[in-house]
Amino acid sequence: MTAPLVFITGASSGIGQALAARYHRAGWRLALVARRTLEIKSWAEASGISANSYEIYSADVAQPDSIAAAGQECLRRQGVPDVVIANAGISVGVDTALREDIATMAQVLATNTVGTAATFQPFITPMVQRGSGRLVGIASVAGIRGLPGHGAYCASKAAVISYCESLRGELRGTGVGVSTISPGYIDTPLTRQNRYAMPFLMRPEDFADRAFAAERAGVSYRVIPWQMGVVAKLLRLLPNVVFDRLLAGRPRKHRQSQ
Repeated sequence: MTAPLVFITGASSGIGQALAARYHRAGWRLALVARRTLEIKSWAEASGISANSYEIYSADVAQPDSIAAAGQECLRRQGVPDVVIANAGISVGVDTALREDIATMAQVLATNTVGTAATFQPFITPMVQRGSGRLVGIASVAGIRGLPGHGAYCASKAAVISYCESLRGELRGTGVGVSTISPGYIDTPLTRQNRYAMPFLMRPEDFADRAFAAERAGVSYRVIPWQMGVVAKLLRLLPNVVFDRLLAGRPRKHRQSQ
């Protein structure tokens, strides 16, 4: 119980799993959250992670009551985390002209944006009472400018960036910090079906190393890798007419029915 504790959502694969492995190597206890809990257990056992160093919680972050219950159970079983990482997310293409894609957009926002806030909520009061802790929101460079066909995902991640910035101001002076980490393209099941080029593609393990270092340094905002941060800033500076022309004809992300 003396080792620090990290609470990670979306821990069954991809970035979440890589982050869990990185914190474990640093000697942290793990609170691992996902809908697919059997996959977490199989991975932990195959990785040789001792059973007394982690707990698994079943939750759907798109359902606030579900993730709130997982947070309360973590507090009861493992105590107040030192770090909470809201990582769970989905990425699906949408076409606003299609009625069924409005439901898809609602699902993406519920998971990526509301799910981030719902993940943090159970831990804020205990962390403030303790006077320490860090909340980490996993956003995306896709939240910096809107990409055709990616309206739901871009909107959800832009909201995560703004939300975490708001929360950082609200918690200033309490001892509880807020970090926003925006990945570029990471080689995960979420990105492997993309139909377009993915510059500076990173392995999840490399991302996890840099994200761990950023969180430990207490940064407020970081784009990983840094090259994508430069690209994102340049895109932000482009006049709309140039940006629109540059993105014209770009392949779009698969819609849910595809």
